[in-house]
Amino acid sequence: MKSAPNLILVGPMGSGKSSIGRRLADRLGLSFVDADREIESATGAGIPLIFELEGEAGFRERERETLLRLCRTGPQVIATGGGAVLRADNRRLLAESGFVVHLDVDLENQLRRLASDRTRPLLQRPDRGEVLRRLGEERAPLYAEVADLHFPTGGGSVRQAVEQLVELLHQSWRISPLPSTETKL
Repeated sequence: MKSAPNLILVGPMGSGKSSIGRRLADRLGLSFVDADREIESATGAGIPLIFELEGEAGFRERERETLLRLCRTGPQVIATGGGAVLRADNRRLLAESGFVVHLDVDLENQLRRLASDRTRPLLQRPDRGEVLRRLGEERAPLYAEVADLHFPTGGGSVRQAVEQLVELLHQSWRISPLPSTETKL
């Protein structure tokens, strides 16, 4: 059983890091923070504008700085951006700073969940499926490298995913005190 101050959610776009993370934090009595929203708040700009002005490299540097700050506090639930694992220093930081859950989703569900989303810079192309497939192939080994727990989110509701995750976390992760599974969503 791993003891760590933060519960960190990694995974591809559309895997449920924010929606599951928010409800999971409520269920566990922890605060929730979305790293991408923190970047937007700190800069006063949306991620698409940051990508436009600074490129992906500039965004990734802001992401690294944000993760450093977030990982120093806790306990909390942290939802990372899908590409947070691209940098080796981020993977090391995440692994050392929390219990990392890889929320995974298959391409079909990912495409369905992201069908109307026009805010993600890497998906502003006509070949969204191909982009997601390529990103998945590139990033899956990196998620696996850092993850303490792999959890597929393709089927069922957010509520069901949270209930299943809470049970798995009671078996695998330890913070003091870990809330009872009797808590209602």
